[in-house]
This record gives sequence, C-alpha cells and structure tokens, in this order.
Amino acid sequence: MRKTAVGSASAGAGWPCRLNLNVVFLLSMVATNLLSLYHLSIRASPTTPALQSGSDFEQQQVLQQLSAIRATVSHLRSATPPPPPELVLYSRLAPVASACSAHPDLLHRFMSYVPFAACPDDVHTLAEPLILRGCHPLPRRRCFSPTPDAGSVQLPTDPFAPLPDSAVRWPTDAKKCRSFSCLPASLGFDVARTEAGKFLRALGPLDLTVPQLLRLASMSRAGPIRLGLDVGGGTGTLAARLKRAANATVLTTTMDLGAPYSEAAAARGVVPLHAPLQQRFPVGDGTMDLVRAGHAVNRWIPEPALEFLWYDADRVLRPGGLLWVDHLWCRKGDLDGVYASMLRRLGYKTIKWAVADKTGIGAKDELVYLTALLQKPF
Repeated sequence: MRKTAVGSASAGAGWPCRLNLNVVFLLSMVATNLLSLYHLSIRASPTTPALQSGSDFEQQQVLQQLSAIRATVSHLRSATPPPPPELVLYSRLAPVASACSAHPDLLHRFMSYVPFAACPDDVHTLAEPLILRGCHPLPRRRCFSPTPDAGSVQLPTDPFAPLPDSAVRWPTDAKKCRSFSCLPASLGFDVARTEAGKFLRALGPLDLTVPQLLRLASMSRAGPIRLGLDVGGGTGTLAARLKRAANATVLTTTMDLGAPYSEAAAARGVVPLHAPLQQRFPVGDGTMDLVRAGHAVNRWIPEPALEFLWYDADRVLRPGGLLWVDHLWCRKGDLDGVYASMLRRLGYKTIKWAVADKTGIGAKDELVYLTALLQKPF
C-alpha cells in the first residue's frame, strides 16, 4: 500500500514537469516555423517562379504573409527596451494604475533601484510628482526607505510642544529650510503658539471650535465622535485637538509639498495618510463619525474631482456622521451654481452654513469663504 501511495505521489509530482516540457516543445516548434518563414521570405522575390501546385493569386498571398512576418520580426528587433524588471514583477503582483503608465519617464526613473538595498532618496523629486499625477499607490517595493537617525530623535508626548528638528530628514541643499523655525508659522509648524489656539477660539462666523463641534454633534444625535478623517489637515492640529478633547482617533491626509507635513504630524502622535486629494480614501465604508475638508479643498480642484471627493466622504461616513466643509473658498458667482449645489445633492441636513468675503483680496475678484457642517441621513 505504501509503494502505491509513493508511486501516485511521484506521478502527481511529475505532472507539472511534463506539462512544462510540453509547453517548451510547443514554443520551440512555433519559433522554428517562424524562423523558417522569415528566411524563406528573404530569399523570395517578385520574380520567383510560379509554384507548380498553386495559382498566381495563392503565390501572392503567401508572399504577402511572409512580408508581414518579416516586418513583425524587424519591428520586434527595433522595439524600445523593456521596462525595468521590478516594474514587470509588480505588474504581475498588482496592476499598475493607468496614471502611472501615463508618465513613463518619471516611472522608469522611480523604478530604477536596487532590490533589497536602500531606496533612492527621491521622495520630493520623483515620489511626490508621481503621486500628484495620480500614480498611487507607488509601485516601488523591496527596498529600505531612508529614515532619521533613531538615536537623535526625541519625540514629545504633548502634541502642542515644539517639534524636534531631529524628527525630519532635512534636504542637504543649503538654500532650503533645514529646521522647523525656518518654515512660516502660517503653514502649521509653529505648534506651540500658532497651532495651539486653533479650534479653541472662534474669531468669526466661519470658525468652528472643537467644543462647538462636540456640542452640535450631541444635539443632532450624531453620537460621539470617535473616528474621523481630516482631508488636507496639514500637520494634524485637528487630530491632536480631538484626541485631547474626546479621545478620538482622526486620520490626517497630507502631501509633503515643500514642507515635511507627514513627519510633523507623526511627531505630534497623530496618524498621517500620505495621499493626494484625488485618491479614494483608504478607509472602509460607513466607518467614520466625522470627515473634515480643510483649506486644501478649494476652487482650484477641478469640479469633477471635487464632486468625487464629496461622494467618497459620503461613502466613508456612517449614518448620522458629520461632513465639515471648513473655509472652502471660491468665486462668489460660483458658490450657488457650482459648490453649494454639489453639497445639496448629497441630501444632508444642514447644521451650520456660513458665508463671508475672503479678506485681503481685491473687490474685482469677489471671492468668498464657505463653512458648513452637514449631517448624513440616518
């Protein structure tokens, strides 16, 4: 009985081998026939004597097919070099997004790396440009990303304490900022002073503080805010404030456009999602209590992409969840016809709706701000 079982196992193990040999044999026959036809076509000419067993029309058809085969072989010989092996490997594991293949030069440079070694330091020169062009997730795999020296990083426990410069790999170019103090406070990196007062004091009707947000959520029967998504949330100030006020977990989408937003948010103890605005939010359906669209969401986003963003926010919000449109700015003439109509199509309940002129802009521009707090139907 054991000999029979072993024999059966051996036969089963040999099956893939015989199958592979058959495939190789079949490919060899096809290649041999193609080469034979190719050499025959080289020798063939319009003055070739007529075949004894065929008509002139049949001879012409054969010559045309041989010419087509010869042209195909010549084209294959002169074709562009194949893509990098790593890109081919990744395309077998998971298809590369169409937006990636639309930028072959950037993609080829990005995928030219040594596997199982350190990744090239090209986050700002290649990775960010590819992401902004819709190539996301990035297809590079199997290399070690550069990180700051772990021994020099002293991370604060208070998200509103000054950010340590050692938490960031600053550019080597002396003309660029190499510390947080070099960056403008308006960008969100002065967390100990400028950011410490945000979402605590309302300076006008457009502002919504965290205490007001929690109170409105309770009054509207939205329930507690436990999970949230802050779209274009900069250095994660809202996430830090809600974590302190309600023990909520808020994910912050960031892009490192000329400044280390992701590193700063992580240093504050909040979760940064390195994702462009046009990407589908990487969270599950009906899981978020709150979605906030920050200052990065404005009229510069194409209308179809902005509408996709609102409907993706609807996808991730649970029934009764809150959509917070914070200081969206646009032309005054476009507010009702474009942006307000987009939001009203969602069918949400309006909890807060405030419009005000955008200060510091000439009258000819007629720009306005919109802040709205909307609730998804139960």
